[in-house]
Amino acid sequence: MIKITLIPGDGIGPEVIEASKICVEATGLDIEWEKFDAGEVSLKKYGTLFEEGVFESIKRNKVALKGPIITPVGEGYRSLNVLLRQKLNLYACVRPAKFIEGVPSSYKDVDIVVIRENTEGLYKGVEFEVNTPSCKEVIEKLNALSENKISLDSGISIKPISISAASRIIRFAFKFCMDNGRRKLTCVHKANIMKYTDGLFLKIFYEIAKEFPAIQAQDVIVDNLCMQLVKKPQNFDCLVLPNLYGDIVSDLCAGLVGGLGVAPGANIGDDIGVFEPVHGAAPKYAGKDKVNPTACILSAVLMLKFLGKTKEATALEKAVCEVIKEGRYVTYDIKLSGEPVGTLRMAEEIAKRVKEFL
Repeated sequence: MIKITLIPGDGIGPEVIEASKICVEATGLDIEWEKFDAGEVSLKKYGTLFEEGVFESIKRNKVALKGPIITPVGEGYRSLNVLLRQKLNLYACVRPAKFIEGVPSSYKDVDIVVIRENTEGLYKGVEFEVNTPSCKEVIEKLNALSENKISLDSGISIKPISISAASRIIRFAFKFCMDNGRRKLTCVHKANIMKYTDGLFLKIFYEIAKEFPAIQAQDVIVDNLCMQLVKKPQNFDCLVLPNLYGDIVSDLCAGLVGGLGVAPGANIGDDIGVFEPVHGAAPKYAGKDKVNPTACILSAVLMLKFLGKTKEATALEKAVCEVIKEGRYVTYDIKLSGEPVGTLRMAEEIAKRVKEFL
């Protein structure tokens, strides 16, 4: 039996998670789901943003399938997704962007994997609010150390990039390429401007590249990358990026293949994986049985691969592609003609097809 922590989340989360459950169970694997709440739904039920026991469950099971969660608006609440990744040390964010025949898109033959550092950079959360004593103290100390002076009416965010975290994510990316038959890894940076942070990331990239001679290593400045992705995305294979760039570029790549509705995601540490769609909770669509479950189902595919269930993962992925290619039982966002179906109906059709590929 495989035990998996299940976090339905907020908004459309419970619907796409239920759709994914149906599809995973169609593979015939013996699975026990340990369900926990998080986000707004947890705050309303228990007065806490994460139901008690959720982190212990993930650490025990080593794997979780998670829907999107909403960070409540108000002082003191940072991104719950970032908090979860940092608390579990899920340092690698893996976001594939692969064209599926039948999905409306301006691009064909796109197959890019974005590998994003998850724990530091500007998302580390080291910030100082404008006009506070601590912020003024930081500015005064920085002004004493640097010729480039900071205005006293500034807010401050710190961008740390460490040798240890950069080495870890870059080595993860090269190993990912080796394990998945990828031919090329591109380091994305802004080292021409940020020489001591992005410059360090780039330096470490080429040092580690020597350990993986079978993988073509190259680098590109992040703004140039965005231009090249729009012109010729087929030129890229795997990308490894610091935190903020990875967040932005992964959404760009999702747009190349049809949008966030088909964009899966994984957050992986040394021995734990949390799998979730890239899209948000979209509360205005909650309960309407309308949204596309593909991103969440493909996140479950990544989860099965992480668990070593390659046969079942491949069958589920093929079933998703087949249903989308046929275009009969798909949701409104990818329905080219005729009446769309709901979230659950599309999932049921995918689940039915899984058995054909096992």
